[in-house]
Amino acid sequence: MPLMNDPAIWFKDLFVHAGFSYSLSSFLSTIALVLIVILLSWFSNLIAKAIILKIVTRIVKKTITTWDDIFLEQKVFTRLSHFAPALVIWFMAAWALKAYPGWLIVVHKLTYIYMLFIGMVVINSFIEAWHEIYKALPIARHRHIKGYVQLVKIFIVVITILVIISVIFKKDISTVIAGLGAMAAVLILVFKDTLLGLVASIQLSADKMLKVGDWISIPRRDVDGIVSDITLNTVKVQNFDKTIITVPAYSLVNDSFQNWNGIEEAGIRQIKRSIFIDMKSIRFLDKELKDRLCRVPELKEFIVSKEKKSDLSGKDLNYLETPFFNSSQITNLGIFRFYAESYLKQHPYVDTNQTIIMRHRPFEGEGLHLQLYLFTKNNQFIPYENLQSEIVEHLLAIMNEFGLKVFQQPTGDDLQTLSKK
Repeated sequence: MPLMNDPAIWFKDLFVHAGFSYSLSSFLSTIALVLIVILLSWFSNLIAKAIILKIVTRIVKKTITTWDDIFLEQKVFTRLSHFAPALVIWFMAAWALKAYPGWLIVVHKLTYIYMLFIGMVVINSFIEAWHEIYKALPIARHRHIKGYVQLVKIFIVVITILVIISVIFKKDISTVIAGLGAMAAVLILVFKDTLLGLVASIQLSADKMLKVGDWISIPRRDVDGIVSDITLNTVKVQNFDKTIITVPAYSLVNDSFQNWNGIEEAGIRQIKRSIFIDMKSIRFLDKELKDRLCRVPELKEFIVSKEKKSDLSGKDLNYLETPFFNSSQITNLGIFRFYAESYLKQHPYVDTNQTIIMRHRPFEGEGLHLQLYLFTKNNQFIPYENLQSEIVEHLLAIMNEFGLKVFQQPTGDDLQTLSKK
């Protein structure tokens, strides 16, 4: 009967009969009961985990939906098992520490803090699981919420810490929060990057300025690559040289950056390259050059149409042979520009629905700046670069047929030739 009524008395009598003193027997009986409680809590944890791993896992694997699998992967159910030993200690501590009420208060506080901590971990796992479910939705490609998820997690952690502080110091949680209000300036200084990152994340997400997978360029920070992750404080970018660089989220709002996502969505990409013409090679068409170019039907048609557009009535034919004030004269550069635009319009990989033009740019002392401006049908990196090189190489090679020369800085061979002269 003593065992059924009070195990502490039974253990105490057992140690007394073994020859120990009464006070030592009382202490040893308490130790024995504490060991029993620890053993039971350990067994309860094993049983809870076994139930989750065998029964819950089996049920989750049989369901059609995938969201419960995500909860299992995020260990939401597994971490719930840690409540089992805490509940065993909470309810059995009074039985084990009946003779030591002071220690009972300490154990109850520690157990309560442990359950708060486990609750925080479970809630954060639950939030992360829902975030994983959200990322599988189509809207997640345009609305990145990882910053908000991190903010909610931080809020849960802060609330848990405040409750733990109130438990340890026996203060009402409102009093603890009021005390933190007096430290607002210090908190703002400590969490400055987090607050700036929060505002930046909201703005980036609300304005759809950035998402994971976008190709961005920030020349001032040597960033040129794909966004791999967006957190509350930073944006992680993998450059095309495979290096990883992190940029503060608020810097993308304060500074300018270039997002190439529009190119990928449009399926086209711009080519804007320059050729520098030696201005000494620009001249009017003479008979020899005109005859050579007229062997190409399209160029002949262009030359004839240009000549027909000029008003020749009332003008002396001898006067027309001179270049002065003669609008009918065509330059070799003018017909080259026509050829280049015709060549680009016939190219199978050039988008003819977009602007195609060869235009002059401001003179900077390096010859006449002639710029190609067009769009390609393929925006992939390697095909785009190959096409760009192919077009420029063709135009450079064909320029000599128009009597044009490329301007370039003198090399060692040029200087050596000059010195011999």
